[in-house]
Amino acid sequence: MKSLKQYLLAACACAAVAAHAAFPERTITMVVPYAPGGAADAVARVVATRLGAKLGVSVIVDNKAGASGTIGAGFVAKAPADGYTMLYDATPQSINPHLFPKMPYAANALQPLSLVLLAPNALVVKADSPLKSVSDLIARAKAEPGKLNFASGGSGTVQRLAAELFRQKLNLDMVHVPYKSGGPAIADVMGGQVDFMFGTVAATYPLISGGKLRALAVSAPERSKRLPDVPTVAETVIPGYEAYEWNGVFLPAGTPEPVAAKLQQTLAEVLKEDAVKQRLSDLGAQAIGSTPADFAVFLKQEDAKWGEVVRKGHIKLD
Repeated sequence: MKSLKQYLLAACACAAVAAHAAFPERTITMVVPYAPGGAADAVARVVATRLGAKLGVSVIVDNKAGASGTIGAGFVAKAPADGYTMLYDATPQSINPHLFPKMPYAANALQPLSLVLLAPNALVVKADSPLKSVSDLIARAKAEPGKLNFASGGSGTVQRLAAELFRQKLNLDMVHVPYKSGGPAIADVMGGQVDFMFGTVAATYPLISGGKLRALAVSAPERSKRLPDVPTVAETVIPGYEAYEWNGVFLPAGTPEPVAAKLQQTLAEVLKEDAVKQRLSDLGAQAIGSTPADFAVFLKQEDAKWGEVVRKGHIKLD
C-alpha cells in the first residue's frame, strides 16, 4: 500500500500538472526594456496582441527603459518563474555583459524562449556624398586615416558594433561619433555632419527611397528584399560579415517546462501568420520563431562575436 507521503506527493504532482494545463489564467506582462516608439517596442506590441488572442488572455506591454535595457531585463530576471512575466529584448542583451562592469542580474537568471526576428543594417551616407560605394569609403579611410567618421545611437548598439566590426576587419582608422539614439545619428548623416553609419533598414529605408540617403551595403549575408540592388558587405569586401539587429523573448529561469513550451509553441504560430510576417517585412525584418535550444545557440554565437569586437576595440560605455 502507498504511504501517506506517497499519496501527498502524487496529489501535489497532479495539482501541478492541472495548474500547468490551465495556463494561462490571467494577464501576462511582456516587459520591453526600451522606450515606447522604438523598433523593439513596435514589434513587441504586434506580437503581444496576437499572442494574447491565441492564448485567450491579455498580454500587455510594459516599458521599463534604461541602462541599455538592463533595468527591464533585471526586473524580469527577478520575477516569479510562472510564465506570467516575459522579456522582449534585443541585441543589447548580447552586448551589455561586455560593457557593464557588473550586470544587475546573473548570467543564468533568464532562459531563452524564442528568437523572434532578424533585421540587417544598411551602411548609409548622405544622398550626394562623394562616397558612392564601399570601395570608395575604404579608399577614403585609407587615404585619410582618422578623418572619416561614423555615427551610432551609442556604444552599446549594433549600429556602433557593426561599424566597429567593419573597421576591425579592414584595419581602418576611423572616428566614432556617438549619439543618444539612432534618430539624431541618422539626421546628422543625412545632413553631412557625419560621413556614414550602419542604421536599421526600417529606419533608413524611407530616407533611402526618398532620396535623402544612399545605401552602400547591407549587413546581412544576403541582399535585402527591400534593397535588392544594394550589395552586402560580405559579397563586396568582407566574406562572412554579418551584423543583425535581433529581437527575442526570454522567461525567468526555472519557468516550468509545460508553461514555457506552451508559450514557445504559441509564439511560433504567431510568427507564421501572414499579417505578422508582412508587418515585420515592412520593418525590414525577417520573422523567425525558434526553439529555446536554437535560440540559446544563437545567443552564444552573438555573445562570442560582440565580446571579441568590444575587447579588440577597447569599447566603453559613452
